[in-house]
Amino acid sequence: MNLKYLFLIFLAISITHVNGQSSKKEVLFKVDGEPIYVSEFLKVYNKNLDLVQDETQKDVDEYLALFTNYKLKLKEAKSLGLQEKPSYLRELDTYKKQLAKNFITDSKVTDALVEEAYNRVSNDVKASHILIKIAENASAEDTLVAYNNIVKLRDRALKEGFETVRKEVHNGQTIFGEDLGYFTGFRMVYPFETAAFNTKVGEISQPFRTQFGYHIVFVQDKRASRGERTVAHIMIVPKPGDSISGKPEDKIQDIYKKIKQGEDFEALAKQFSDDGNSAPRGGLLNPFSSGQLNAKEFEDVAFALQNIGDVSEPVKTQYGWHIIKLYGKKPIESLQDMKPELEQKIKRDERSKLIDQALYNKLKSKYNIPKKQPALGYFASILNDDYYKKSWQLPNDFVADKPLVKIGKKQLTYKDFGDYLVDAQNGAANKTAFDVLVSKHYESFLNSKLVEYQENHLEEENTEFADVVAEYRDGLLLFDLMETTIWNAAKSDSLEIANYYNANKSKYVNPNRVDALVASSKEEKTLKKVAKLLEGGMALEQIKALINSNDKIDVIFTSEIMDETHQALPKSFEFKKGISKIYNHNDGFVMVQVNEVLPETQKTLEEAKGAVISDYQVFKEQNWLQELAKKYKIEINQKALKHVKSQIKKQ
Repeated sequence: MNLKYLFLIFLAISITHVNGQSSKKEVLFKVDGEPIYVSEFLKVYNKNLDLVQDETQKDVDEYLALFTNYKLKLKEAKSLGLQEKPSYLRELDTYKKQLAKNFITDSKVTDALVEEAYNRVSNDVKASHILIKIAENASAEDTLVAYNNIVKLRDRALKEGFETVRKEVHNGQTIFGEDLGYFTGFRMVYPFETAAFNTKVGEISQPFRTQFGYHIVFVQDKRASRGERTVAHIMIVPKPGDSISGKPEDKIQDIYKKIKQGEDFEALAKQFSDDGNSAPRGGLLNPFSSGQLNAKEFEDVAFALQNIGDVSEPVKTQYGWHIIKLYGKKPIESLQDMKPELEQKIKRDERSKLIDQALYNKLKSKYNIPKKQPALGYFASILNDDYYKKSWQLPNDFVADKPLVKIGKKQLTYKDFGDYLVDAQNGAANKTAFDVLVSKHYESFLNSKLVEYQENHLEEENTEFADVVAEYRDGLLLFDLMETTIWNAAKSDSLEIANYYNANKSKYVNPNRVDALVASSKEEKTLKKVAKLLEGGMALEQIKALINSNDKIDVIFTSEIMDETHQALPKSFEFKKGISKIYNHNDGFVMVQVNEVLPETQKTLEEAKGAVISDYQVFKEQNWLQELAKKYKIEINQKALKHVKSQIKKQ
């Protein structure tokens, strides 16, 4: 039973913490006198029921053992004072800030952005653009020059044709003119995406700015999304030093000929594909949408296949050679089905700024923040050119204690904003009018203080948020405990690791292997002929030339050092030197010439170190848990446990 798996489950569950203030709480067990309630156990058990894969963990007694171990670890962590570690407190604070965004954001704005995003991922835009590159913090003068230049280029493009101007002005340094092909939502930065989707086909957008500079976009075409494809592939990659299998382009052509001859695609993928992840599944890949792969050639061929079962000709990508078979075509999902995924993407995207602004506006209204701040004139008056030299300080007669703005019960003073201005000067690059600068910094200061205040008081206002934070607090504490007590200790304890290895050497061996040549064919009689030729001492190249032809491939050879799990070897294959019998394997036939049998050998500690450390960690943790159970007495309330079992049976 994997105890680390329990930790991951507890860290992953969203709301399980029960703070124990209800009057009718039934105690399930105590850890060193501290009560753990039935309600908490049931909540965690039911929450995790769908997550666990080990059926033993669904057994109440088994799960109770895991749960008590979890509580033992938490008890130990707190007794060691890990909850006071600065690193722990920093990470918890970071998590709370991230989590709070889910509870305090404006759902109406998010929903509108989700709908917009859905409309965009449901369509593709084909476009090209011209970019005049300019830094985000460029001076007003440089910004104006860049803007005027992009306007001039747009005027030229309208008269001379966009593609003509694009190709002429591209220099790859200060001006970029690029044909982008088709793209969909989330493939470009948000302002660029918006300009492209809002520009009609055949038209050139007005100039717009992104983090890279000023752009104009020419929209060539728009189409509905191509949806999703599910394909399988056979991949052959170059293998330096493999003189038997030949060039990958020759081998892929041989395999393609066998498919055209009617041999089974999945069987050939299992035998020959160099993609170790997909080969055991007959070459099947996870579904993908347009623009998702890093191999445009592969994607274009996959989407060009029309009918389920269609097979492509060999296609080359940067990864090797492929033959692709179409398994499934799926249109774009509904808005309701895609909503969770789109929400996550929006939060990671530039769109999130719109959500943030809506939040600031909501908090300003909630805490009755005045729209105007008369004190800004004072702050503008005390700035000077030292601010741009990053040497400015608050004046000696600065009125530090004067009230500035009140958020809820928290009064902010002139000093709070004054200190903010001092810190912010490190980011000042170009000169700006002081009143504009102060206004901008005050807005950032106020927004950050509003969110900070809301986050700090969210646990008081929102029970659900409080429960999630409490669960993460325990999970993070447990992670720190395991890292310091078990994981890091196990890795660094070289003497104990060596002792564990010596006591368990039989677990760490290289299996039996063979240096072998495998001949694969759809026809058994073909392999009988190959076996006779090999027995007669004929060279392999001669055999290939005799058996195969340019129009028909009857046999494919694979030469490697293989263990019993190798995809080319039948499960019943006997490791014996010489030419084997013919086996029925992967809907075809194979015959193996074993050049040498490499017997099982003992792995050295260095060779097995990863597995040894992992096993030693489990061993160390089991012993440690036994020590904790002696240190902290566990008292099970059998009556309550019986009640728990009866409740679970009724579910």
